[in-house]
Amino acid sequence: MQRSTFRRTSLMWSFVPYIVMSIVHVTALALQSDLAAPTKLWLMPLLTIPVLLALRLRPPSAIALLLAAVVLSWIGDGAGTFFPGGPELPLMLLFFGIAHIAYIVLFARVLRVRRMPWWALVYAVWWVAMIAVLGPHTGPLLIAVAVYGLVLGGTAAFSTRCHPLVIWGGVFFLTSDTVLAFRLFIPDAMPQWTSPLVMLTYTLGQGLIVAGALVTLRARRTA
Repeated sequence: MQRSTFRRTSLMWSFVPYIVMSIVHVTALALQSDLAAPTKLWLMPLLTIPVLLALRLRPPSAIALLLAAVVLSWIGDGAGTFFPGGPELPLMLLFFGIAHIAYIVLFARVLRVRRMPWWALVYAVWWVAMIAVLGPHTGPLLIAVAVYGLVLGGTAAFSTRCHPLVIWGGVFFLTSDTVLAFRLFIPDAMPQWTSPLVMLTYTLGQGLIVAGALVTLRARRTA
């Protein structure tokens, strides 16, 4: 019992650097500080800490998929920095799209604990609504945005088969990208406070997905 408690405590503490950096980053965005850009690139590397500390968990494919999704998200976050002169938005969609595919495989094949509930259909409705509203504003990116919306909605839908933390992670991740999409394609309709909102929901979403995944894997190991 003591060893189990120690492991749970260690898991919680491993998220502290990520939580602190998330608070700093979102605050910097809200204050329009120059710290916003560099702190953004620290988020996903710090989220790898609890994943790397869980390398002994089984199956190894679960940790590999989780780590891949976080690293690919980091590349998506820093697309403008890592690929100077490149098409930033298409690169973001590409790397985040692959990250979502990794999450979908992880949720569907490893972390599932229940059948997909009927209310997961709300994510299909979300996709149709987003294409209907944003489609006319996306120009040549319509197909890329539609495909990305499918994998984003798929991540949220398949998360409903997992631990509640993962479910909420999927909700927050979807919320983040929904607000971001409106900021990108209909910027005049979005007030300034939606900028920190994007990253607040993003950091919550990513953190909850990772936490839920590790809680599930640790519980199975204990069982």
